[in-house]
Amino acid sequence: MKLTPALIRSLIKPRKRASNKGDYGHVLVVAGSKGMPGAPVLCAAGAMRGGAGLVTVAVPDSQYDIIARRLLPEAMVLPLPERNGCISSSGFPGLKKYIRDRKVSSVVIGPGMRVNKDTFRLVKRLIDLAGIAVIADADALNVFAGDPKALGNAKADLIITPHPGEMSRLTGLRITEIQGRRGGIAKEFAKRYRLVCVLKGDGTIISDGKRVFVNSTGNPGMAKGGSGDTLAGIIAALAVQVKEPTFLNAALAGVYIHGLAGDIAAGKKTAIGMTAGDIAEAVPAALKRLKV
Repeated sequence: MKLTPALIRSLIKPRKRASNKGDYGHVLVVAGSKGMPGAPVLCAAGAMRGGAGLVTVAVPDSQYDIIARRLLPEAMVLPLPERNGCISSSGFPGLKKYIRDRKVSSVVIGPGMRVNKDTFRLVKRLIDLAGIAVIADADALNVFAGDPKALGNAKADLIITPHPGEMSRLTGLRITEIQGRRGGIAKEFAKRYRLVCVLKGDGTIISDGKRVFVNSTGNPGMAKGGSGDTLAGIIAALAVQVKEPTFLNAALAGVYIHGLAGDIAAGKKTAIGMTAGDIAEAVPAALKRLKV
């Protein structure tokens, strides 16, 4: 099924006049490492422009000042214990308490985190938490390379957002095979591991293991570092703004809006000159064009 403006509009709940920030979710972005401060910034921008009521960015302690200076001023920052410039799994108890105490509704984990044992432990513990949506992106997927069975045991509502290379590492299939059978592979993986799979690329595929959706927005200018980080943030923001089933509909709406924002950015900056940051900044214009 192809995603259309009418379908996306039907998924998003209208905002009530009498509402507050708590009605629109609290997104927690667990991301970044030494040398990769941009990923959490772009992810947070996607979440904020996507309408989240609150956004907190959890980063390695040594990167706190670097990342905090680059975030939109409305974002909150949570420093976490680190090891070798990366977030340490020893910070999980504090992270779990923050999620419960601050009523976090969705978590993005993975952008710019790097692949190591701590990342694996942290992802595994986060997806074991019930009652939240978890969007696993980038290195949160790479840590399961060749052995994705832990994803199938997740208690959280899990959305994964691999590009073809990450999907190849997860499944052991060649990229050429994945690209030749994108819909079938995404559907099979989603069904086997009971999650929503967003297989990125030209005509991004979204599947919950039952149905297959194909995105109709986007352009080659989005093939740049940071675009996926922005997408993950947008999906996380929509997790409490869409109708049931929320984690599928958040993925559908997030992918379409991200692509539409990319089209608007390309129209202003050209496909060659646009950046992932331009996509985040174009999200409000995309929402306006959708009339939501």
